Amino acid sequence: MARERPPGRGRGILRRWLLGAALLLLLLGLRLCLELRRAGSGPPARSAPPGPAPRPPGPHLLPPLGPPRGASRRQVTYVRSGRRVPPAPTPGCCAPRGRPRTKGSRWHIELQPWAGPAQSLEEEASRFLRYINTMQIVCDHMGADSSLAKKPWLVCLDDRFGLAHQIRNKQCRLYSLGLGSDDTHFEASMANNGCEVHHFDPSVKSAHILESQRLWHHRLSIDWRDPHPAVAAQKTHSNTRKLRSILDEFGHHKIDVLKADLESAEWKVLENLILEDVLDQIGQLIFEIHLHWPGFEVSGNDSSVVRFWYSLFKELEWKDFRLFHSYKDLSKPQLFLKKDIFNASSCYTLSWVNTRWK
Repeated sequence: MARERPPGRGRGILRRWLLGAALLLLLLGLRLCLELRRAGSGPPARSAPPGPAPRPPGPHLLPPLGPPRGASRRQVTYVRSGRRVPPAPTPGCCAPRGRPRTKGSRWHIELQPWAGPAQSLEEEASRFLRYINTMQIVCDHMGADSSLAKKPWLVCLDDRFGLAHQIRNKQCRLYSLGLGSDDTHFEASMANNGCEVHHFDPSVKSAHILESQRLWHHRLSIDWRDPHPAVAAQKTHSNTRKLRSILDEFGHHKIDVLKADLESAEWKVLENLILEDVLDQIGQLIFEIHLHWPGFEVSGNDSSVVRFWYSLFKELEWKDFRLFHSYKDLSKPQLFLKKDIFNASSCYTLSWVNTRWK
């Protein structure tokens, strides 16, 4: 005889089943809401593969940023090496002092807008030549040029810029960057006037030579990049380094005058000074510029090359450097990017003063 179920037992089982189903639907809804919220704020981070945590890339591994829209494509390579221990300099010459600077660097300069809608060489050259032939500030007292020098290397000795005061107190410092030049009359004149002069040239016969009490010659070539440590180790007698690396190694925090005669390497060296923010440590610039070809590692069509040159000078202006002297060398071929046009010389000597220098 079959046993009868208690009344209401089937309804209780159905009620519990419906309650469980509702709870399951509620949980599914909450999970769906969480997934939608997470999807709205971006995809979840992927888990890292097993193994040691990767090291963050150093600044020498970061790719250079591309030029702004409308700029020509110039392939520019920056090579940054790790810090290495430099060879010990001659005692008394350049012993490190103080701590190295830690300012940030940029990877590209700000290219100026095109000079005209046609983006032509005529428009760019006209703007550039007008710029280098227009003095931005009046210097009442220019000097330190030697009558024996082949070129007019002039500094501004107005009291408002401090160089004359530094010379009188025997506290000024001059860096001269060269490539095989045997004309050091300007350097000798500045040393005789009381400046500490460091002349860098790869053709110097010894690592460090003290010519007089204040005039040093160093067998170093100033470049826009440091060599790879492995390359530098193999070429101990032919050192090439950036100016900032030299300043750190010598322990020099300020340069009253920087003179550069680099035979078409001046554009990339100047760009490096701008990108690594070295200009704040320089009081006056004297650069010989060469216009007969684009220069080392400067590429592109003619109009984009001149635009790049002009942009470098505008960067100097933003750093409060003002052009106070321009010399057109008529003894050199009258060529502008290999063309006999614009009545331009292939070589100019330009002098700027840092108006914020103290």
